[in-house]
Amino acid sequence: MEQISGAAKAEPRRGGPRAAPDGPVEGVWRFPVPAAEASVPLTRHAVRDRLLAQGMAGVRYQELVDDLLLIVSELVGNAVTHAAELSPEVTTELSVRRGWVRVSVEDGDPYRPKAQESDAGRTGGRGLLLVKSVTLQAGGVCDVERTGEGGKVVWASLPVPPEPAD
Repeated sequence: MEQISGAAKAEPRRGGPRAAPDGPVEGVWRFPVPAAEASVPLTRHAVRDRLLAQGMAGVRYQELVDDLLLIVSELVGNAVTHAAELSPEVTTELSVRRGWVRVSVEDGDPYRPKAQESDAGRTGGRGLLLVKSVTLQAGGVCDVERTGEGGKVVWASLPVPPEPAD
């Protein structure tokens, strides 16, 4: 992927896109950006545009898209805030496959974050807890894994809503 005019542009990572039987067009896209605050909205907008281009523009997908954009904002924001010193680039991957949408954010920092418990005295530090809550409420799963290069990838996978019955 390359950056054009300050906006992230994604290209399919592997294989061509294909249509799911009753849902969005499948595929995988990567969005590498510098580990900087300005990358959070750039990545969120690039992911939103890709989701809409894959056929998730209707009312059926509104909650899914909103949840995914919140997750992207939190995960990219966390990577930019906590990993930028060891990871000058953060890569978001969006995968639409077989009734699921997975978003993952990879950085080069080996620290494995944990969801913090809610504490009214703190003004931050609950982003991963929010991601876990949104993911579970949507019927999805999320986790943190190490990469082969020594960094980490934080991901969430959410189910695509079924087609409404007539």
